[in-house]
Amino acid sequence: MRFSLITVCYKAGEQLAETVASVRAQTHPDIEHIIVDGASPDEATKAVLQRLTDGRTLIISEPDQGVYDAMNKGLARATGDVVGFVNAGDMLEAPDVIAKLDAEFRNGGADVIYGDANMVDPDDIRKVRRFWKGGDYDRNNFRKGWMPPHLGTYIRRSAYQRFGHFNLHFRIAADYELMFRFLYKHRLHARYVPLTIVRFRLGGASNKSVKHIWNANREVLQAWKVNGEPVSPLLMLAKPLRKLAQFFH
Repeated sequence: MRFSLITVCYKAGEQLAETVASVRAQTHPDIEHIIVDGASPDEATKAVLQRLTDGRTLIISEPDQGVYDAMNKGLARATGDVVGFVNAGDMLEAPDVIAKLDAEFRNGGADVIYGDANMVDPDDIRKVRRFWKGGDYDRNNFRKGWMPPHLGTYIRRSAYQRFGHFNLHFRIAADYELMFRFLYKHRLHARYVPLTIVRFRLGGASNKSVKHIWNANREVLQAWKVNGEPVSPLLMLAKPLRKLAQFFH
């Protein structure tokens, strides 16, 4: 089974090299790695990309409309049976992660498999600040503010072909909208595995400030509405409250 791993970046510098190293360390024999760079102007990122012109990585470097546009570009070029995202600065937790995911996809026919994620200090990846436990799958958990960790979720490429890519009308929560669309609206077969899949640095757009958190949760409500599903405004409280549990692992 072939896995397509997509890395999006902009001015990532040597953190991009760390991500690539974690991908190349995987024991699974069939991994397609696609890097989508937003035409980074800094010399550090350019130097890393130049080192990767060895035929082992597909590199797309051109201006884009943001992270989700870059992700869609990666999806458009992916050829694997299963697709996952490992953004610049983030790392697969262990060399056998993809091999274990391959075995899980072969055992049970799930469309979506997700696990857990370590959320680490942006300046020291050894320091785990929060632990995101995916938890057993229950479609109704979306009504309680739940979603699986996006970077710890792997989806068959056929699902993207059937139900579309990231909706660029969402600037912060397009990953939530896609998960909601695939799992809640279209009821794809999802399964949780107790496996820490990724180690990712804290500091994403949805957590930058109170304003960003507010806008992200407002987009969560919009995700329900654009998919024709009724939703309570209380969901805006439930989602951030669920994050508190991540501090007490």
